[in-house]
Amino acid sequence: MNATLQLLEQLVARPSVTPEDAGCQDLLAERLGRIGFRVERLDFADTRNIWLRRGTAAPLLTFLGHTDVVPPGPLEAWDTPPFTPTLKDGNLYGRGAADMKSGIACFVTACERFIAAHPEHTGSIAILLTSDEEGPATNGVVKVVEVLEQRREKIDWCLVGEPSSDQRIADVIRVGRRGSLCAVLTVHGVQGHVAFPEKADNPIHGFAPPLAELTRETWCSGNQFFPPTSLQVSNINSGTGAENIIPGSVDVMFNLRFSPELDEQTIKRRTKAILDRHGINYDLRWRLSGSPFLTKKGELLDAAHAAIEAVTGRQARNDTGGGTSDGRFIAPTGAQVIELGPSNATIHKINEHVSIADLEPLSNIYEQILINLLTRKT
Repeated sequence: MNATLQLLEQLVARPSVTPEDAGCQDLLAERLGRIGFRVERLDFADTRNIWLRRGTAAPLLTFLGHTDVVPPGPLEAWDTPPFTPTLKDGNLYGRGAADMKSGIACFVTACERFIAAHPEHTGSIAILLTSDEEGPATNGVVKVVEVLEQRREKIDWCLVGEPSSDQRIADVIRVGRRGSLCAVLTVHGVQGHVAFPEKADNPIHGFAPPLAELTRETWCSGNQFFPPTSLQVSNINSGTGAENIIPGSVDVMFNLRFSPELDEQTIKRRTKAILDRHGINYDLRWRLSGSPFLTKKGELLDAAHAAIEAVTGRQARNDTGGGTSDGRFIAPTGAQVIELGPSNATIHKINEHVSIADLEPLSNIYEQILINLLTRKT
């Protein structure tokens, strides 16, 4: 059994549902400490974070990942226990197998081989891991970046091991992500009896026209790197459960995934204008989950494309799709950020799994990126 698969099995066996780490970072710290990584724990509240660095010189290449996983859901729906790593039909099954413990296992074995062959490599290598990526992400990478920035410890290149591959391993490199702006809207009305609507004010009826306008709005047309901005309503809650009561309020949650053609303040201003046009009584709270970022070019992207072609013989496609990742906290520091990892076909699903045949190529790609960036060219 190969080293990457063995390590992945050890990680999947740890039930690290957000914000738990379940010993994953301890396992990795012990292993990486043996090859010269200095271990620093940067925990905040209930979140475990670890910063492992080898070397002090610039440039600094950082592998970024998370040891936490989403809940497995109903256990009876799984074919095999979600935290018992199971080899079947050429795949390894288990919660977190794809998102993103396989990426982490590949980081580690790539570093082990690279350092054995290049103990005097140029620059520095770091691995940053958190247990709060799948949750609110308030005490994870965002806090670690604040510490690094305060002591002027600059990341030059950041490779996020999130599952980016589509049809085949390493066929997609995420070179950016859309921004994510979350809204919680409460529309106030007057509760009353359905038989006497003149004595009440139904907030659902009042909100229906602005809801239609919000969802029809063309927020932006995107650009050559990003699709148009999208607004999606995720939750609407109202009423007492009784069929004869007009509700007193309606609560709505919606999210905008936005391109760099927009910014947070513009979205807020345009949303307020739509709501105000309809004369409804409302409260609106916003939370910026992350701003858009893009790595259009640079040494990291060049190194990744060259590594993928060297290992697989194929060329990868640059893309900015998908949700958010912790890369959104690294990009504002000026670092080049890309995401490159295993297949995303089963992430967050029942019977999540990763192809065993994909592990060694991915680990080899990471190793080749290290070679491309951190060895002296002669």
